[in-house]
Amino acid sequence: MIYAVSGTVEHTEPNLAVIDTSGGVSYAVNTSLQTLARIKKGEKARLFTHLHLREAVCELYGFASREELASFRLLIGISGVGPKAAVSILSVGTPEKLALAVITGDEKALTGAPGVGKKLAQRIILELKDKLSRDTAAVSAGGSGGFAPEPGGAFTEAQAALCVLGYSPVEAAMAVKGLDEALPVEEIIRQALKRMSR
Repeated sequence: MIYAVSGTVEHTEPNLAVIDTSGGVSYAVNTSLQTLARIKKGEKARLFTHLHLREAVCELYGFASREELASFRLLIGISGVGPKAAVSILSVGTPEKLALAVITGDEKALTGAPGVGKKLAQRIILELKDKLSRDTAAVSAGGSGGFAPEPGGAFTEAQAALCVLGYSPVEAAMAVKGLDEALPVEEIIRQALKRMSR
């Protein structure tokens, strides 16, 4: 398993970055426009990767953050969502925006991605909401370790969005604890993600 690719950005084009890892090896990494906006040709970069194998095809996908990689893996785990559709969705929005779209049922945020129609957007929202419900129920049944969900609309939405991104309800509650609830939900999520990546 290739966990990450680090090196100099040799070449970029839409949805592709070539990373020269030195030693004569360069990796072609499929990626989102969000990640491409964060890297520059000639500069060092580190992309967290997913090796996608199917039949005779072996493709490497990479992202500038673990959250984007986690979102990619969640998306390709949904029936009918292939790697290209997942990259397309992540190209038009951050992981935070994807999570908020799922929590609020915002189909338009997903159909803005090329190749994603209304039916696919509905399936993504439904399956990720189901996953969130199962994860929350499992933690509730096992006890929350003393971390009850933070009250209030913004914190509740932020915690739910963090759970969509793959964090447990307990981790989500700990991450938002003490943040300013007056902030927009997306900013609360962003700050919580920074805390968890330390």
